[in-house]
Amino acid sequence: MTNTAPQETLEKGLGKLSAPLSESAHETGWNLLREDVSLPVAVLYESRLANNLAWMQRFSEAYGLKLAPHGKTTMTPALFQRQLAAGAWGITLATAHQAAVAAAHGVKRVLLANQLVGRRNIELVAELIAKGDFEFFCLVDSPEGVEQLGQRFAERGQTVSVLLEIGVNGGRTGVRDAAQQAAVLAALDRFKHSVSLAGVEFYEGVLEGEAAIRAFVRRAVDVTAELAKSGRLQRSPAIVSGAGSAWYDLVAEGFAEAKLDVPVDFVLRPGCYLTHDAGAYRAAQARIESSNSVAQKMRAGLLPALELWAYVQSMPEPGRAIIGLGKRDAAFDAGLPIPIRHFRPGSTSPKPTPAGWKLSRIMDQHAFLDLAPGDDLRVGDMLAFDISHPCLTFDKWRTIPVVDDGYDVVDVVRTYF
Repeated sequence: MTNTAPQETLEKGLGKLSAPLSESAHETGWNLLREDVSLPVAVLYESRLANNLAWMQRFSEAYGLKLAPHGKTTMTPALFQRQLAAGAWGITLATAHQAAVAAAHGVKRVLLANQLVGRRNIELVAELIAKGDFEFFCLVDSPEGVEQLGQRFAERGQTVSVLLEIGVNGGRTGVRDAAQQAAVLAALDRFKHSVSLAGVEFYEGVLEGEAAIRAFVRRAVDVTAELAKSGRLQRSPAIVSGAGSAWYDLVAEGFAEAKLDVPVDFVLRPGCYLTHDAGAYRAAQARIESSNSVAQKMRAGLLPALELWAYVQSMPEPGRAIIGLGKRDAAFDAGLPIPIRHFRPGSTSPKPTPAGWKLSRIMDQHAFLDLAPGDDLRVGDMLAFDISHPCLTFDKWRTIPVVDDGYDVVDVVRTYF
């Protein structure tokens, strides 16, 4: 095999795309710094992935909670399997297509943190359920949504498990008040043979401030208690689920304080923890590690595990370098990529970038790096970039090398967006 690895070369040898490429990756002898891999490229760091997997699992278990990581972050079945192997209860997803991808790659329990609407979407999930050995939950927040599910699953002689989603005014989905909740429950009564109420779900990320989030968690617990008292919950243990990647600590604390008279699986759903980032989630994690008693006792925190590497492509004028990286390669909605390491091919090891180096503009496949005139940077040098918002970086890559601390490629994983 030639000693180059463009996207097409990485995909060859993937074989059954459900599996990692561990043996083949080792056999190639590829090394990122030796320029065996075509740039730009997104890479994952094996040691940091392992750290983050273990950290979040320990955090959840310390509170006695289940973990269903949000798979939409990576849409990488090989990473789903690592999360499940580390102890995850299931995988959270957002669309019927994503659920089908997960099921095709061996995921046996999916929490769809979304409403399931539309004929083909419902049929797709019904087909997954019909195969057996697959547990599925979706959300309901309207009588119309319940009716769609109820009619279509009844026609197939099947039952779908749902969670009542509660929401807030000005937020996203979810019932806003008692009247809306009563209307949904009435619809569930009409379709109780084809739509089974398994519990309650919420998403706190639409709120601002700790007090509002804590109150929202208490509301979810109170609604669950009401449903249990009225005998409406049709799963034991019932499910109460919440938590994105920024406020999972407050949700965990609220779940741990809950007092319910029925068995409950409390399920956290953060997704970005696996690779973390250097932007919004780094700030959120710093807050958690400084204020949460469980996080304070855990040695290492979450580490950024996803980076982008690119070449210096041109240096057309003093104080500016053009980097071969752009909107096609990296998320830019939550801040531009941050240059963190500089490597000149043939040198010993990467060095930290000077503090003044930063991206000021990004185009489809070019980025503008500002630096001081006379700084030691040349065309052909390699730069590593941290990113913010991993979800919108993963979806730009079909195959992603996994490297060890010596930058050797030890695996290659594939995304399914």
